Amino acid sequence: MQVEANASLAACNTLRVAATARYLVRLGSAASEPVARELANLFAEPRFDGLPRMVLGGGSNVLFAGNYPGVVIMPRAAGIAVQEDADSVTVTAGAGHDWHRLVEFTVARGWGGLENLSLIPGSVGAAPIQNIGAYGAQLSDVFVDLEAVPLAGGEPRTMDAAACAFGYRDSVFKQALRDRMLIARVRLRLDKRPRLKLAYTGVREELAQMAVTEPTIADVSRAVVRLRRRKLPDPDTLPNAGSFFKNPVLLPDRYAQIRERCPHIAGMAVAGGFKVPAAQLIEACGLRGRRFGRAGVAERHALVLVNHGGATGADLLAAATAVEEAVAERFAVALEREVRLVGTWEEG
Repeated sequence: MQVEANASLAACNTLRVAATARYLVRLGSAASEPVARELANLFAEPRFDGLPRMVLGGGSNVLFAGNYPGVVIMPRAAGIAVQEDADSVTVTAGAGHDWHRLVEFTVARGWGGLENLSLIPGSVGAAPIQNIGAYGAQLSDVFVDLEAVPLAGGEPRTMDAAACAFGYRDSVFKQALRDRMLIARVRLRLDKRPRLKLAYTGVREELAQMAVTEPTIADVSRAVVRLRRRKLPDPDTLPNAGSFFKNPVLLPDRYAQIRERCPHIAGMAVAGGFKVPAAQLIEACGLRGRRFGRAGVAERHALVLVNHGGATGADLLAAATAVEEAVAERFAVALEREVRLVGTWEEG
């Protein structure tokens, strides 16, 4: 366990926003003791009494709109364990394991289920919080359970999918259990006889461009990686947090009105209406590539907000607000943020 006071968080979030935490704690670096014991030892120290606590994974889905006045905890225990039977494989990964490295590990062995989720930034422990998803797949499709440790102290809990209350880019960890649990490990069940998910048009088109007619999971993974690298800015070169907004689900009459005005905006039928790409709504407002000072909308993909250099959390929040207001004015649609906002302004 490593504890740093007044720690910079700029390198701990993919938007590269400058912010500080009163304390930054890295757990599991030496893998010498269980996370629950490390947490108990940590919060037995009087200096942490009464301070707010939050868990930070890879920092790929967070915007620090201000400094954090409490304790930021970063799980670092990684590692993979495997159990096999005739038809499936159960993979257990530590919270600190890099997500894409886990995907590569499973794809290389021919185990199906994660290939559509290739190249999503972040850690394994963060994946269930967001119920990450892409190209027609989501974590909950292969999820078995996870081990979570209460930040307030106590024994670890094993939580299955029902307990996690997964939804579209949502879970109980973003709702009732927000900032109350630390995910220590995640368990997934993958197929030895994969059933490929090719319903997403972009994946099929990419495979065709690759001249692949009978795809394997490795082919699907490569196609997804090619798509993401072409369409989305690399956070290492242009800081961003991936998709900033959720795709809204619109009632049929609202969707029909939008289609009358913008026939190119294409939604997908879901329970309750039509899920519409937020990127298409934003682009229809003429905001793709638009700069708002040091922050802006990505040129490659309108769903992504980027830091053009030196942007503060307030700069990015102002850009997000401008996008929301433009979409609301033109389409009467309220965009919901996918990225979590964190900062002292929240606490007041």
